[in-house]
Amino acid sequence: MAKDKKTPRPKAATPKGFRDYFGAEVTEREEMLRIIAGVYHRYGFDALESAGVETVEALGKFLPDVDRPNEGVFAWEDEAEGWLALRYDLTAPLARVYAQHRNDLPTPYRRYAMGPVWRNEKPGPGRFRQFYQCDADTVGTASLAADAEICMMLCDTLEAVGIPRGDYVIRVNNRKVLDEVLEKVSRIEGGGWDRSGERRATMFRAIDKLDRLGPDGVRALLGEGRKDESGDFTEGARLSLEAIAIIMQTVEAAKSTENAERADEYRKSSGVPAALTDEDNLTLFNLFDASWHPDAEPTAPGELLSILNLVRSSGYGPDRILIDPSVVRGLGYYTGPVYEAELTFEITDERGRPRQFGSVAGGGRYDDLVKRFTGQEVPATGISIGVDRLLAALRAKGRIGQAKADGPVVVTVMDRDRMADYQTMAAELRQAGIRAEVYLGNPRNFGNQLKYADRRGAPVAVIQGEDERARDVVQIKDLILGAELAEGATHEEWKERPSQVEVPRADLVARIRQMLDEQGR
Repeated sequence: MAKDKKTPRPKAATPKGFRDYFGAEVTEREEMLRIIAGVYHRYGFDALESAGVETVEALGKFLPDVDRPNEGVFAWEDEAEGWLALRYDLTAPLARVYAQHRNDLPTPYRRYAMGPVWRNEKPGPGRFRQFYQCDADTVGTASLAADAEICMMLCDTLEAVGIPRGDYVIRVNNRKVLDEVLEKVSRIEGGGWDRSGERRATMFRAIDKLDRLGPDGVRALLGEGRKDESGDFTEGARLSLEAIAIIMQTVEAAKSTENAERADEYRKSSGVPAALTDEDNLTLFNLFDASWHPDAEPTAPGELLSILNLVRSSGYGPDRILIDPSVVRGLGYYTGPVYEAELTFEITDERGRPRQFGSVAGGGRYDDLVKRFTGQEVPATGISIGVDRLLAALRAKGRIGQAKADGPVVVTVMDRDRMADYQTMAAELRQAGIRAEVYLGNPRNFGNQLKYADRRGAPVAVIQGEDERARDVVQIKDLILGAELAEGATHEEWKERPSQVEVPRADLVARIRQMLDEQGR
């Protein structure tokens, strides 16, 4: 008789592209979100928490390489609702929220949102399928002051979380610049050019990788394609050499200095705002030559000029915000100014090679997103911070993650029958705002209890056996000081700074508070 096959045990592993977060990592993220929310709130933005699941129609197909409902997003078909999906960002859901509740919301509507998003894309080092974003958006105004404000707020946010000036830059561009390049490419490529389809998207994705792959890598992706270090081949846009040259000339325009003299003459004759720097003037001149003017209509040059003038007038110089025509942003819903926050300091990669950390935030203007629901254009602009990448950057610089998270005070158990006494001690500590727990493992081996306290990162252990109870006292062990003294303290130092003291039971909370203060906790 054949034996029934046993059901195999499930594999204890996270799916590829996902990971678990423990104690200190969660605490660090919560602290960062608190700081970011504080900056957003000071700028007048209100919190919004929208649903994690949207209809596929509401989300729209704005991710690169999205051809089917379940590509790019995690989607499933519901009998009643049709295709549903986990949100891939926090901007597309905002468009649905505003369209649905616009009669109850102020105009402009300024909101910030924080939470996880999910993308069904190929994972890689530091690239996960679930990650946190932290957004701020202004919906309902076409004023370029909203775009300038977003850029300035992003500067303030990065500095607030611990990225100093000099270690970041906000790069600003305009999708309309790229539209002009598309027109030129279309004329060169002729009738075979896919102006609004896959080749266009491939071109944008290639330009967006300039900071990571360099000019040669971008040229390869604009041409036949590129093979990465793992051997994977990425299909290119298959553009002609002439078209590639025009694109590269545009995206590298800000780096050229050969027109400096002509740009300076233009400044003197055209009334360029005094707030603009020589660097601003030269970049705009390289991009647009004599086609731009300080009094220009709201075209690409006029919009970039307005944003620059506003941020410079508010004291945000080119060391913090500058024009960079290589900024594209990969999402398909942007219609005007786009911006990206890049961290400029070097880190060491997994092979020991120095490299810049790169982008941690991006955004832009998306005037057509709400229109999909209402039929009427509703201008909007916003920014999204990649929280996990920003945390990784701070860890790479040694600005967080150096110390273990503060563990709880551990009340040890010397007698199982006196659990109520030990729980009372812990309750008193908690009521005083001190994190505390009672040891709930097997109390027979006291050494194991102290090992547990060490693994928990406990600063203090509380001990009360029968002798201490009879005398109405407790022993309080300073675990931090004990570890320091164990490293090589002399006998006299042990006597001068005992790591374990006996105090009256009534003084338990006050003495532990004093100990924690001495530890700087």
